[in-house]
Amino acid sequence: MVAIVGIIVLFFGMSFLKGIHLFSNENTYYVLFDRIDGMSTSCPVLANGYKVGTVKDIEYDFKGEKGIIVELDVEDELKIPHGTTAAISSDLLGNVKLNLIFSDEKTYLKSGDTITGNYDEGALGEVKEMVPTIQQLMPKVDSILTSVNVILADPHIQGILNNAYDVTGNLRSSTAELTSLMGDMKTRMPALFDKAGGVLDNTSQVMTNAEKVTGQLAQSDFQGTLAKLDETVGQMQELAQKLNSNQGSLGQLMNDNKLYENLNATMQQADSLLMDLREHPKRYVHFSLFGRKDKK
Repeated sequence: MVAIVGIIVLFFGMSFLKGIHLFSNENTYYVLFDRIDGMSTSCPVLANGYKVGTVKDIEYDFKGEKGIIVELDVEDELKIPHGTTAAISSDLLGNVKLNLIFSDEKTYLKSGDTITGNYDEGALGEVKEMVPTIQQLMPKVDSILTSVNVILADPHIQGILNNAYDVTGNLRSSTAELTSLMGDMKTRMPALFDKAGGVLDNTSQVMTNAEKVTGQLAQSDFQGTLAKLDETVGQMQELAQKLNSNQGSLGQLMNDNKLYENLNATMQQADSLLMDLREHPKRYVHFSLFGRKDKK
């Protein structure tokens, strides 16, 4: 008895794991395929991404008339329109599922009807389509890699990389110095602004004084001052003319050569007289306590 109960529990457990609901109402449909790559019983049946049933059984027609017959168990609440197809699809991990692609018909299939099946390559199909292109590109990629290896083997490349490393180090050092300088400037900026404010205040005071001086000059008698200056210049010109002419003592002295020569001769005679007076003073001054003597 225990063995029978165990077999029954095992049967129901296996059915549950396979997605078969023994006590649910389901409709059975058949799908014809030319090939079912990777599909097996208990594969999910999806409608718009939602699971509506499972693959119950797969049979191969050895007579070659129908190909492969796949039996589906689908929830009886699902209405499948005429013209609906079933497509096998798989992802890159190899998980296979069966998608129902509904048509726009308003009439529906009955349980036991047959659905046309096809195979949706999906992502694997796109990869397969890319394989020929990839095969054509492989020689070019190999040639490019060979050229890259030749370039990288050039010793000049290592020198360029070393220079780039040095430049990077210099840039890092310059950035640090610039950061330090900016910090120093940020610290000194308030003092500079204060000094600039003081300079602006002084400039404002100078401008005020200049305005006062300009006002005073504007109020002064410029015309009278210029008239007096012209009068003075005229007098100086008149004096210069008199000096250049023979009028007056100074004019005659500056322009009369004879007077100059006479005056020069007189000066020479006076100089000779003074020299003789210095050398022979007794000729001109006589002092005697005992009486006058005759000149020798």
